Amino acid sequence: MMAQLAGVYPVLPTPFTSEGKPDPDALMRLVDFAVSAGVDGIVYPGMASEVETLSAEERAAMVAALGVRLAGRRPFIVGASSPEPTLSAARIAEGVSAGAVAAMVMAPHGLGQDVAAQAGFFAAIAAETPGVALMLQNAPPPGGAGLSPQAVAAICAQVPAIRYVKEETLPCGQHVARILAAVGQGIDGVLGGAGARFILDELARGACGTMPALEIADLHARLWALWHSGDRAEARALYERTLPLLTQQMVFRWRLTKHVLMRRGLLANSITRAAGPAPDEGDLAEWDAILERLALPSAR
Repeated sequence: MMAQLAGVYPVLPTPFTSEGKPDPDALMRLVDFAVSAGVDGIVYPGMASEVETLSAEERAAMVAALGVRLAGRRPFIVGASSPEPTLSAARIAEGVSAGAVAAMVMAPHGLGQDVAAQAGFFAAIAAETPGVALMLQNAPPPGGAGLSPQAVAAICAQVPAIRYVKEETLPCGQHVARILAAVGQGIDGVLGGAGARFILDELARGACGTMPALEIADLHARLWALWHSGDRAEARALYERTLPLLTQQMVFRWRLTKHVLMRRGLLANSITRAAGPAPDEGDLAEWDAILERLALPSAR
């Protein structure tokens, strides 16, 4: 039986070469950094990985490379979202071949709040991937369906293969608590998302883990350890230190993550494919001021 997934599970970004191609060598450095940072597991690919910009071939190659490098050192959750159950199942198969212990699938935006349709979608995936633990990712529109806690619980009740929920609709803490209250012992846990911007509220309400981006994985691992050791005051102090960076990350997403990883010596560039606002000189100056106060060590 698979051990419960709990703790800090960062979603790795997809690094690109100067020519704009996925860079498996750089991804290997990120895997090693995550492990050395003390995380409990790794997620790839997800929204923080610019997954929608990757071709099927690129995605499969990066997942395979990650599995080889990780080599079972930490649990690996493969992101396998698609509006088509058969495509999700194929992505899960690629992840399982690379060593994934579970698969994260977003509740499709197109099915909305239709519980029967969403349950049918996940049941179809489960039928094609027997024995694989599924994680229902509940993200807000326009990316996800933004399911209510009651809808999430109802879907989980109808699809036993769903063992976890990644909850990132606002207000995240309330939704974590309401899902847990509604499902009882029906699933193995609820993890927070939303970049760990609400992590303490989520933990206080029973979340078993968090899935932030990678750039400060060492701080998130330390925060997790402080909280669970009972040093709640120090955990809160560290949380408050991270918030200025995470508010910037909420706006600039992949560009902020890659900029910080570049500053820490883990990436050669901050090239992205995904759309979104690009920082100007004022933004970069603000990021530098935040990073100076955080005093992040080089990861080289």
